[in-house]
Amino acid sequence: MRAVLDYCTGGTERQVKAGTVVITEGGTSGHLYVLMQGKLEVLKGEMVVATVTEPGAVLGEMSVLLGQPHTATVRACSDAVIYEFEDAASLLEQQPGMALLIAKMLAQRLNAANTYLADLKRQYADHGSHLAMVGEVLQSMINLPPQEVSPGSDRQSDPRM
Repeated sequence: MRAVLDYCTGGTERQVKAGTVVITEGGTSGHLYVLMQGKLEVLKGEMVVATVTEPGAVLGEMSVLLGQPHTATVRACSDAVIYEFEDAASLLEQQPGMALLIAKMLAQRLNAANTYLADLKRQYADHGSHLAMVGEVLQSMINLPPQEVSPGSDRQSDPRM
């Protein structure tokens, strides 16, 4: 993702101290962030689900692209430098190269998730456990039209399944 660094003009470079929350889960900002240096952690609720250290890593893109609240909290776990774009939607319209890089990154994430879920399906195909539902998840990721979803396991089940 270092290629994203070539697009870091027209925004604001920010120094963030360790412990600073950059993005709040459930909040809306319309901002896009690029890690320049340092270490950030991504949290769902109170659980750390990823650590980001690669310069050029993009944060906040799902919220911007979907026009929905942020799906996770991002917090600096070391002093860091980030680049912030306040009107990210306009940026992506004006910089199709950056939009394409973000699309490729999202496609890589989706491919990794699909590969992982397919492997789970294969491993647990003969088990009568809740993991047997992985096939349904894969099918729904491919065939369902875009809709508003509320992440989490306590939501209502999809009536189409």
